[in-house]
Amino acid sequence: MPLWTWLVPVLALGSLIAAVAVGVGPGLALLCGATLIGAVFVAVHHAEVVAHRVGEPLGTLVLALAVTAIEAALILSMMVAGGQDAAVLPRDAIYAAVMIICTGVVGLCLLAGGLAHREQTFRVEGAGAGLAALIVMAVLTLVLPVFTTSTPGGTYSRSQLAFLAVSSAVLWAIFVFVQTVRHRDYFMPAANASDPEVHAEPPTTGHAWASFGLLLLSLVTVVGLAKMLSPTIEKAVEVAKAPRAVVGIVIAALVLLPETVAAVRAARANRLQTSMNLAVGSALASIGLTVPVVVVASIAFNLPLVLGLSPKDITLLTMTFLVSAVTLGTGRTYLMQGAVHLVLFAAYLFLAFVP
Repeated sequence: MPLWTWLVPVLALGSLIAAVAVGVGPGLALLCGATLIGAVFVAVHHAEVVAHRVGEPLGTLVLALAVTAIEAALILSMMVAGGQDAAVLPRDAIYAAVMIICTGVVGLCLLAGGLAHREQTFRVEGAGAGLAALIVMAVLTLVLPVFTTSTPGGTYSRSQLAFLAVSSAVLWAIFVFVQTVRHRDYFMPAANASDPEVHAEPPTTGHAWASFGLLLLSLVTVVGLAKMLSPTIEKAVEVAKAPRAVVGIVIAALVLLPETVAAVRAARANRLQTSMNLAVGSALASIGLTVPVVVVASIAFNLPLVLGLSPKDITLLTMTFLVSAVTLGTGRTYLMQGAVHLVLFAAYLFLAFVP
């Protein structure tokens, strides 16, 4: 195992401990930012080691599940600490994750793959089923609360929250069963003779377990450092006179950075199926795992929870799903589709800054 693959996570953990102990000053903020970026790339490396050991499509679940579990824990801790002010935090985090993945990550993958290989293919059966589940989850979570009448202001009643939590968890669990057991071939990438990673000798069991542990350590430090740097980000947002929702977008982007790097690298290596598995699986996990945790916490601790989006955000979400359905409907992509997704991502970011 190369020295940097375990030294960087240790340095990132040290930066996190120092930030917690003494606070984040200007110098320490730069150190935390540098080690955060390093931890992101180390997380990608270890995720790929584990993925190569367990094979596809189980490998693509490793990074998505690890990141989403830590993201859910981060949202829960901020909800408990924030009280009334954190009522919209889960909504903003889930919406940001879906938009970043479905427009930014997918767009980067299609553009990078199209520039490198002109055209790429993937299995429509797997991506289409994942997108259908994602649309149902997102509408139940982010859109319907605006139109229900049991409670006002984009909220759900307790019984409605319970139904949302159960249906999201069940739908996500069924998708994972289909992806890994029942129809595993729908998510398997085609053999690629030009990619040396496909034919490389798999790592030993000990090496894979060590990489798994370092992956978790890297992801914990990424989320922890992102949280410690959030006040600095908030100050920068205030200086720029941008809406507070931008803070959630920045933190979500930092948390999703490992998956983004892994997905783009797979696309450039002509493994677009792996990129699609990562993107769709991550978006589904961001709802299927986060929503039940948030709902249970909201009911158990009597925390306020606002889920309904504004009309502007509902419009952007609808457009994203329409474009994604067109993109994933043929199983063949090229750079034009990537450009469309990235323009939509740019519109999402621009309207977040200038609502």
